[in-house]
Amino acid sequence: MSYFAAAAVRGADGWSASEVSLAGASDVEDVADRLRDVAPEADISLLFVESDDAYLAILRLDQGEDLRVFGSDAAFAEESRLGALLLGEIQEPVLELDSVELAEPVEADAESESVEEPESVAPADADPVGDADLLADLGVPATELLAVCAHEGLLPSDVTAELCQAIGCGDEIEELREV
Repeated sequence: MSYFAAAAVRGADGWSASEVSLAGASDVEDVADRLRDVAPEADISLLFVESDDAYLAILRLDQGEDLRVFGSDAAFAEESRLGALLLGEIQEPVLELDSVELAEPVEADAESESVEEPESVAPADADPVGDADLLADLGVPATELLAVCAHEGLLPSDVTAELCQAIGCGDEIEELREV
Protein backbone atom coordinates (compact mmCIF):
# COMPACT_ATOMS: atom_id res chain seq x y z
CA MET A 1 0.00 0.00 0.00
CA SER A 2 1.30 3.39 -0.91
CA TYR A 3 0.36 6.51 0.98
CA PHE A 4 1.29 10.16 1.33
CA ALA A 5 0.79 11.88 4.68
CA ALA A 6 1.23 15.63 4.77
CA ALA A 7 0.87 17.79 7.87
CA ALA A 8 -0.22 21.38 7.41
CA VAL A 9 0.20 23.36 10.62
CA ARG A 10 -0.76 26.95 11.31
CA GLY A 11 1.07 28.93 13.94
CA ALA A 12 1.88 32.56 14.60
CA ASP A 13 3.95 32.76 11.39
CA GLY A 14 1.29 31.23 9.12
CA TRP A 15 1.13 27.81 7.50
CA SER A 16 3.95 25.30 7.12
CA ALA A 17 3.92 21.75 5.83
CA SER A 18 5.91 18.59 6.36
CA GLU A 19 5.62 14.95 5.49
CA VAL A 20 4.72 12.56 8.33
CA SER A 21 5.67 8.89 8.48
CA LEU A 22 2.92 6.62 9.69
CA ALA A 23 5.10 3.51 9.67
CA GLY A 24 4.67 1.54 12.87
CA ALA A 25 1.72 3.62 14.12
CA SER A 26 -0.38 1.50 16.45
CA ASP A 27 -3.63 3.49 16.51
CA VAL A 28 -5.18 6.83 15.62
CA GLU A 29 -3.89 8.39 18.86
CA ASP A 30 -0.34 7.41 17.86
CA VAL A 31 -0.93 9.18 14.53
CA ALA A 32 -2.27 12.22 16.44
CA ASP A 33 0.89 12.22 18.57
CA ARG A 34 3.00 12.30 15.40
CA LEU A 35 0.93 15.23 14.16
CA ARG A 36 1.40 17.03 17.50
CA ASP A 37 5.17 16.50 17.22
CA VAL A 38 5.30 18.38 13.90
CA ALA A 39 4.61 21.70 15.65
CA PRO A 40 3.63 21.32 19.32
CA GLU A 41 2.65 25.00 19.64
CA ALA A 42 0.53 25.12 16.47
CA ASP A 43 -2.93 26.65 16.63
CA ILE A 44 -4.25 24.22 14.00
CA SER A 45 -2.67 20.98 12.84
CA LEU A 46 -4.09 19.11 9.86
CA LEU A 47 -2.95 15.77 8.49
CA PHE A 48 -3.97 14.80 4.96
CA VAL A 49 -3.46 11.07 4.32
CA GLU A 50 -3.87 9.89 0.73
CA SER A 51 -3.83 6.16 0.11
CA ASP A 52 -3.58 4.13 -3.09
CA ASP A 53 -4.97 6.92 -5.29
CA ALA A 54 -8.39 6.03 -3.88
CA TYR A 55 -8.86 7.27 -0.31
CA LEU A 56 -8.36 10.43 1.71
CA ALA A 57 -8.42 10.84 5.48
CA ILE A 58 -8.09 14.20 7.23
CA LEU A 59 -7.17 14.57 10.89
CA ARG A 60 -7.35 17.84 12.79
CA LEU A 61 -6.02 19.01 16.13
CA ASP A 62 -6.72 22.44 17.62
CA GLN A 63 -3.85 23.52 19.89
CA GLY A 64 -2.82 19.86 20.10
CA GLU A 65 -6.20 18.72 21.48
CA ASP A 66 -9.60 17.43 20.41
CA LEU A 67 -8.79 15.06 17.56
CA ARG A 68 -11.31 15.23 14.72
CA VAL A 69 -11.27 12.79 11.80
CA PHE A 70 -12.91 12.66 8.37
CA GLY A 71 -12.62 9.91 5.76
CA SER A 72 -13.66 10.15 2.12
CA ASP A 73 -14.94 6.57 2.13
CA ALA A 74 -15.70 4.02 4.86
CA ALA A 75 -14.32 1.31 2.57
CA PHE A 76 -10.82 2.61 3.40
CA ALA A 77 -11.20 1.17 6.92
CA GLU A 78 -12.28 -2.18 5.50
CA GLU A 79 -9.68 -2.47 2.78
CA SER A 80 -6.41 -1.56 4.48
CA ARG A 81 -4.58 -1.59 7.78
CA LEU A 82 -3.91 2.15 7.47
CA GLY A 83 -7.58 2.84 6.82
CA ALA A 84 -8.61 0.76 9.83
CA LEU A 85 -6.04 2.59 11.94
CA LEU A 86 -7.32 6.05 10.91
CA LEU A 87 -11.05 5.43 10.50
CA GLY A 88 -11.74 2.22 12.42
CA GLU A 89 -13.21 3.97 15.48
CA ILE A 90 -15.68 6.07 13.48
CA GLN A 91 -19.14 4.54 13.82
CA GLU A 92 -21.50 6.73 11.83
CA PRO A 93 -21.56 8.04 8.27
CA VAL A 94 -21.06 11.76 7.82
CA LEU A 95 -24.53 12.68 6.58
CA GLU A 96 -27.32 11.24 4.55
CA LEU A 97 -25.70 12.07 1.23
CA ASP A 98 -28.97 11.98 -0.72
CA SER A 99 -30.19 15.00 1.24
CA VAL A 100 -27.04 17.11 0.98
CA GLU A 101 -26.98 19.97 -1.50
CA LEU A 102 -23.84 21.67 -2.67
CA ALA A 103 -23.08 25.04 -1.11
CA GLU A 104 -21.19 26.32 -4.13
CA PRO A 105 -21.77 29.88 -5.24
CA VAL A 106 -24.50 30.05 -7.83
CA GLU A 107 -23.04 31.06 -11.14
CA ALA A 108 -24.84 33.60 -13.33
CA ASP A 109 -24.14 33.85 -17.01
CA ALA A 110 -22.69 37.25 -17.93
CA GLU A 111 -25.19 37.67 -20.79
CA SER A 112 -28.29 36.34 -19.07
CA GLU A 113 -29.85 36.18 -15.66
CA SER A 114 -30.16 32.38 -15.64
CA VAL A 115 -28.55 30.57 -12.76
CA GLU A 116 -27.42 26.99 -12.30
CA GLU A 117 -29.36 24.89 -9.83
CA PRO A 118 -27.34 23.21 -7.08
CA GLU A 119 -26.39 19.63 -7.81
CA SER A 120 -27.22 16.81 -5.44
CA VAL A 121 -24.22 15.13 -3.85
CA ALA A 122 -24.84 11.45 -4.43
CA PRO A 123 -21.59 9.68 -5.24
CA ALA A 124 -22.30 6.15 -6.37
CA ASP A 125 -19.46 4.49 -4.49
CA ALA A 126 -18.40 6.89 -1.73
CA ASP A 127 -19.50 6.53 1.86
CA PRO A 128 -17.77 9.38 3.71
CA VAL A 129 -17.41 9.03 7.47
CA GLY A 130 -16.48 11.24 10.39
CA ASP A 131 -16.55 14.98 10.97
CA ALA A 132 -17.25 16.71 7.64
CA ASP A 133 -17.25 20.08 9.44
CA LEU A 134 -13.61 19.86 10.48
CA LEU A 135 -12.56 22.48 7.90
CA ALA A 136 -15.67 24.69 8.10
CA ASP A 137 -14.04 27.47 10.15
CA LEU A 138 -11.21 27.53 7.59
CA GLY A 139 -13.57 28.25 4.70
CA VAL A 140 -14.54 24.73 3.60
CA PRO A 141 -18.05 23.89 4.85
CA ALA A 142 -19.15 20.25 5.09
CA THR A 143 -21.14 20.42 1.87
CA GLU A 144 -18.11 21.68 -0.05
CA LEU A 145 -15.83 19.03 1.49
CA LEU A 146 -18.31 16.31 0.53
CA ALA A 147 -18.73 17.74 -2.96
CA VAL A 148 -14.98 17.85 -3.60
CA CYS A 149 -14.53 14.30 -2.30
CA ALA A 150 -17.45 13.08 -4.45
CA HIS A 151 -16.26 14.82 -7.63
CA GLU A 152 -15.79 12.12 -10.23
CA GLY A 153 -12.28 11.87 -11.62
CA LEU A 154 -10.45 13.64 -8.79
CA LEU A 155 -7.69 11.69 -7.11
CA PRO A 156 -7.07 12.13 -3.37
CA SER A 157 -4.04 14.28 -4.26
CA ASP A 158 -6.32 16.57 -6.31
CA VAL A 159 -8.79 16.80 -3.43
CA THR A 160 -5.99 17.62 -0.98
CA ALA A 161 -4.62 20.28 -3.34
CA GLU A 162 -8.05 21.89 -3.78
CA LEU A 163 -8.83 21.85 -0.05
CA CYS A 164 -5.40 23.21 0.89
CA GLN A 165 -5.70 25.98 -1.66
CA ALA A 166 -9.07 26.94 -0.16
CA ILE A 167 -7.75 27.08 3.40
CA GLY A 168 -4.55 28.90 2.53
CA CYS A 169 -1.82 26.25 2.68
CA GLY A 170 -1.87 25.08 -0.93
CA ASP A 171 1.59 26.41 -1.81
CA GLU A 172 3.17 24.74 1.23
CA ILE A 173 1.64 21.34 0.39
CA GLU A 174 2.57 21.72 -3.28
CA GLU A 175 6.20 22.50 -2.35
CA LEU A 176 6.22 19.42 -0.14
CA ARG A 177 5.08 17.22 -3.05
CA GLU A 178 7.82 18.58 -5.27
CA VAL A 179 10.58 17.57 -2.85
